Amino acid sequence: MGEKKLLCVGLVCLDIISVVDKYPEEDTDTRCLSQRWQRGGNASNSCTVLSLLGAHCAFMGSLAPGHIADFIVMDFQRRGVDASNIAWQSQGDTPSACCIINAANGSRTVTLYDTNLPDVVAEDFQKVDLSQYKWIHWEGRNAGEQVKMIQRVDSYNKALPADQRITTSVEIEKEREDLYQLFGYGDFVFVSKDVAKHFGFHSAPEALRGLYSRVRKGTYLICAWAEKGADALGPDGTIIHTDAFPPDVIVDTLGAGDTFNASVIFALSTGKSVQEALTFGCQIAGKKCGLQGYDGIV
Repeated sequence: MGEKKLLCVGLVCLDIISVVDKYPEEDTDTRCLSQRWQRGGNASNSCTVLSLLGAHCAFMGSLAPGHIADFIVMDFQRRGVDASNIAWQSQGDTPSACCIINAANGSRTVTLYDTNLPDVVAEDFQKVDLSQYKWIHWEGRNAGEQVKMIQRVDSYNKALPADQRITTSVEIEKEREDLYQLFGYGDFVFVSKDVAKHFGFHSAPEALRGLYSRVRKGTYLICAWAEKGADALGPDGTIIHTDAFPPDVIVDTLGAGDTFNASVIFALSTGKSVQEALTFGCQIAGKKCGLQGYDGIV
């Protein structure tokens, strides 16, 4: 068997991105500077970044057959991402997002067309050959099913020596009560600024101290706070901080959080310390914000 891979479980969708010179005013016509299709979704984006950084990675999620799915699968192949774990669904449609990027300041506004496409469930995950992977990351979605998936990995790990176990991580990005059960799972937990603010916290260190009681023993809790950088809190109780690395000009912030998560995971998976991984994550996320799309981050 070759080098073990990193697996991301979560959403893939089609992003239809329109770039304009300023955000459209109400009841006006606006000419786009450019428009493109781009594969999106948190877990999907993280796979793109991992592959660009040189990792062998794979994606697991749901797609419905059709021309959008064909584009998505071809783009996975173009980026060198193994998409053999896709669960093909006969119901629903592949979700898409319409995104307006303001070329003047790099801000973006996203409208998501969600569908009744089912997420992958624990039964789908039973088909995954865990021996292929050294790290599995879950984008928080159908948390009840994802807990079962993580528990399967935990059981698998018990029979292995420490250096052969699969490292697990979860991302809690959305302000949804059902997702908060994921705090109790994973070796690394990424919590978003939005969720931290939902709990009433005003900074990453404050959020980490306030939420750390929710994670399991030995876990690192990580929170990025945009231009304030990122922080992590581990079992020794010490806050680890790194500053942000903003580009000279912000071009496109779409996927910056996914880029940060993937870069931290990549660094940790190659033996870097948490401090080094946080710094690397902020560096790559900052570089991505100075680019349109992902080409050029490495």
